[in-house]
Order: sequence, then structure tokens, then C-alpha cells
Amino acid sequence: MKDYFRLLSYARPIEKFAIPYVIATLLYILFNTLNLALLAPLLDTLFNHKKAVEATAAAAEPASWWDVMAKFRELTDYFVGNYGSQEALKFVCITIVISVLLSNVFKYFSARIMEDLRIHTLLSLRKSVFNNVMNLHLGYFNSQRKGDILSKVSSDVQVVQFTVTNTLQVVFKEPVTLIVYVVLLFSISAKLTLFSLLVIPLSAFIIAKIVKRLRQQATQAHETFANMLGYLDEALAGIKIVKAFNATEYVKDRFHQENVTYSNITRKMVRRQQLASPVSEFLGVMMVAGIVYFGGSMVLNGESTLTSAEFIAYIAIFSQVTRPAKALSDAFTGIHTGLAAGKRVLDLIDTKPEVTDKPDAVVVKSFKDSIRLQDVCFAYGERAILKHVNIEIPKGKTVALVGPSGGGKSTLMDLLPRFIEPQQGSIYWDGVNLKDLNTDSLRDQMGFVNQESILFNDTIFNNIAFAKPDATYEEVERAAKIANAHEFITNTENGYETFIGDRGIRLSGGQKQRLCIARAILGNPPLMLLDEATSALDTESEKLVQEALYKLMENRTSLIIAHRLSTIQNADLIIVLDNGTVVEQGSHSELMRNDGLYRRLIDMQTFSE
Repeated sequence: MKDYFRLLSYARPIEKFAIPYVIATLLYILFNTLNLALLAPLLDTLFNHKKAVEATAAAAEPASWWDVMAKFRELTDYFVGNYGSQEALKFVCITIVISVLLSNVFKYFSARIMEDLRIHTLLSLRKSVFNNVMNLHLGYFNSQRKGDILSKVSSDVQVVQFTVTNTLQVVFKEPVTLIVYVVLLFSISAKLTLFSLLVIPLSAFIIAKIVKRLRQQATQAHETFANMLGYLDEALAGIKIVKAFNATEYVKDRFHQENVTYSNITRKMVRRQQLASPVSEFLGVMMVAGIVYFGGSMVLNGESTLTSAEFIAYIAIFSQVTRPAKALSDAFTGIHTGLAAGKRVLDLIDTKPEVTDKPDAVVVKSFKDSIRLQDVCFAYGERAILKHVNIEIPKGKTVALVGPSGGGKSTLMDLLPRFIEPQQGSIYWDGVNLKDLNTDSLRDQMGFVNQESILFNDTIFNNIAFAKPDATYEEVERAAKIANAHEFITNTENGYETFIGDRGIRLSGGQKQRLCIARAILGNPPLMLLDEATSALDTESEKLVQEALYKLMENRTSLIIAHRLSTIQNADLIIVLDNGTVVEQGSHSELMRNDGLYRRLIDMQTFSE
């Protein structure tokens, strides 16, 4: 139940909804119960009014059950005696109609309030989950399936909010309704009610057996659904490769197998859920049948003071007892599914980012001197990526990282904006350890252009202004011109208001990359991080992008990762990484004279060209 109360905390301020819900529900229960309680006076009015009038006139003791009903019976008898049976019948029917109307009005308001609570809970829970996901470090996403995260944020949260609010609704409404019914039944006949309540523990035991494995099956269902979402995301993201390698059937089979597994688990789970309802209903009918036989025998043999009208009213009221009992059993089965989904959601919420700011973190306002890496080490598990790296990036210089694939270049670059943290050693920004700096302000000092052009399904204008939402049209246009993007933008259908599709699919590779450069230029950061910005482009696009990059790097400090070594020969400092260590560093001419790894890489590229 600890998980349930944690999930319930997302309904706060719950009193805003709970108080009006309790009032509306109590009034609904009152008038709904009154509808059934009025049966006995109605039947007496129809079939036994003469005896009722005589009994009322002769009676010197109070009625045998609820005074309210006794008063109502006296009132109907008064109508019979003074206005006739027809008027009395009219009075009873009008009273029942008004009671039914009021019960349904309050039922509507209670349902409406509960729906508001449900939506409020969903909003709060989904916001909390998504906010925590966005705050997690990049390493988390490298180790998790995207489909599993999508499943938790979407479907699992949906299941949780329905379970939490429905259970909250049932826990208050149904027990109160059940108690009112039982009190009313005891008022009519204590002996008959005690007999009927003997069957309830048996019913509860049977239903508990049915739903015992529901939570385990629900967990399996959620995990399988997450795998399906993961396969779907991979298939859509790599649809071109799927088609190119004629792997459509393989992808379809993989998805279908997971779909079959999910369907089988869901089928078993739903069968158990659906079994609880008819079993409880059957047990309820058995109870009613037993009461009809037992109570009817008492009435026929004269062993009870019940009148025929009271006995019929008793049966009608008792038949309604099974409804809240059934709702409670359904809620009991449903809560297992919800708690299974809730556990997955809470696990995601409880995942803490490995990179966090100190309470007194220093806000970075500028870049004045240099960035220095001192004895930096990093590893993924047992695989060492960086080994005791010591380098310095002076302000205003262009520094290039080169070397064979897997040498640790991208990992080193990811350390600077604190996407990941070094496991040994320190990194200093103007002499201050990065761990002592405010991360958001640190990243404000950096611009990013990656090998993969990451754009959003939005307009060209909004993609360029992504890091500066308050940018003016003139600022965006100026950034686009510097990035050699203005000309192709104006040739699109709607210019800067053109939608570029999912991941910029409507643009060429060079166009997408120039938009990314324009986005970086707009922020006007003092430090640029360029990771293979031209490696995936054709010759013509590379030339345009390279020109844009030269403009971007003017009067800025730049850290570049490049495999095409011809693009970084003018760099102020070239650092050669191999197997996680710095093996060489210097200018192009110095490294060529050293006749080391850099010279061999240059010769290999020259030969291949």
C-alpha cells in the first residue's frame, strides 16, 4: 500500500475534490436508498391500505423500523383515509420521482468531481514523470530502451491514474452505500440479515483466489508492451534501412512475436478480471435465492413479524447490496494492475540524475581564460574510454580532436557540458571545477553542432530559435545568413514558417546541418563544440557547411572532432587520441614533422583520395 499512497499524493490538493465529492456522494446515497425504502409504503398503499389505516389508528407503539419510513407510511395512510387511494398513490409516485431525480443529480455531480480529480492526478503524475526524465543524465538513455520509457510516460501513467481515482471513489462510496443498506436491512429484520451476511466471507475468499496472480501478470503485460513500443520506434526511425536490406518481414515477425506474447498475457489477465464479476454476481443471486427461501418460509409459517410488503421491500434492498459488493471486488482486481504499472512509474520517478548541481553552485557568466582537463579518466563499466587525459583549451583558439574511431574523442567532448562526469580527475573552467558550477549556465556558454542533424517537427524559424525562444525575426534571419542557409530557406514553400517534417525529413543533409549551425550561431556562445559536423555530407554540401563553420568559429573558442583531417589543418592545436590516451598534440606542421600517428592518418587519407 506504500506505492498506492505515494501515487495518491499526486492528487494533491485532494481536499479540493474530496470535500465536495463526499457531500455529493452522501446525498446520492441518501436519496438512492430512500427510493428502495419507499417500496414498503408504496406496496402497502396499493394492496393493503385499509388494514394499514386501521393499524395506524390503533397503534400505540412506534413502527418496527426506521421512524422516517414510519412517518412516511403514516402520511400515505393519511392520504388514503382523507383523499382516497388514488391520491395516495399519486403522492407516493411523485415522492419517488423526486427522490430518483435528486439521487441522479447528486450522482452526476459526484462523478463530475471524480473526473476532475482523475484529470488533475494524470496531469500532475505525467508532469512529474516527464520532468524527471528530462533531468536524467545522458548515460541513462544509453542503457535504457526508448520504448520502455515511452510506455511508462504514456500507457502506464494512464493505467495508474484510473486505478488510483477509481479505487479512491470505490473505497468511500461503496462501503458507505453498503453500510446504509445493511443498517436498513437490520431495521427491517435482524434475523434475516444475520443469515444473509454469513455468505459474504465465502464470496470474498473465492474472489481473492481468482485475482491472486493478477499483479504478476500485469507487470509482465506492461513490460511486453514497452518492448512493442521499442520495436515500433526502431522500425519507424530506421525505415529506410529496413527497406534497403529487405528486412521488412524480419521486422514484422519480431513485432508480431512480441504482440502475440502481449496478447496472451493480456488475455489471461482479462479472463481473471472478468471472472471476478460474474462469480460475485452469481454468489449474490445465490444469496438472494437463499433469503427468499428462508425469509419466505418465516413469513408463510408465521415465524416473523414481517408483512408481505416489508418482505418484498427487503428482497429489493438486499438485491442492491450485491452492487457495491461487486464494485468493491472489481476495484480489488483492478488495483493489482494499477499498482504494477505504478511500480514501474515510481521506479522511473525515483531514478536520480548522476549529474547534479551543488546547492551553492556558481553561475557561469563568461569564458575568460581556458578549459583544463587534469588526469581525467572515464569508463563504461569495465571498459576504459579515457585514461589520465591532461589537455588545455585556451580561449580564442581552435582545438581539434583526431584519432582512430573508439579513441574517446566524443566522450571527452561530452564531459565539457557535463553530459557525463569523469570518474577520476577534474575539469576546470577558468580555474573553477565544473562540479562547482551551475550546469545550465555552463551550457549557456556553449554551442553544439553534431554529426547527426537533430531537428524537430516544427517550422524552420522555431528550429533555429530553439535555444532562444524570444529571438526576433531579424536575429533568426541574420543567423541563417551566416550559416549559408538563408537562400534555401527563402526558396521553400513558406520560407521561415515552413514545416520541415519529422527530424527534418523534408530537407537535405546539408540543409539540415546548416540549420543546426544557424541555431548554434543564434545563441552567440563563446565556446563551440563541433562533432563530425561535415562527415556525412556530399562535397558540395560540405563546402557550404564548412564555409558556415568558418564563420561560426570566428572570434570564438572551438573544439572540433574531425575524421576528414583536411578540414582542421588550420587549427591552432591538434590533439591526437588513441585508445583513450593523448599520444600527440601540436599544430599541423609540428605533428607532420613528428612522423607519428597523425602523419600516418594523413597519409592514409591522402592515399585513399
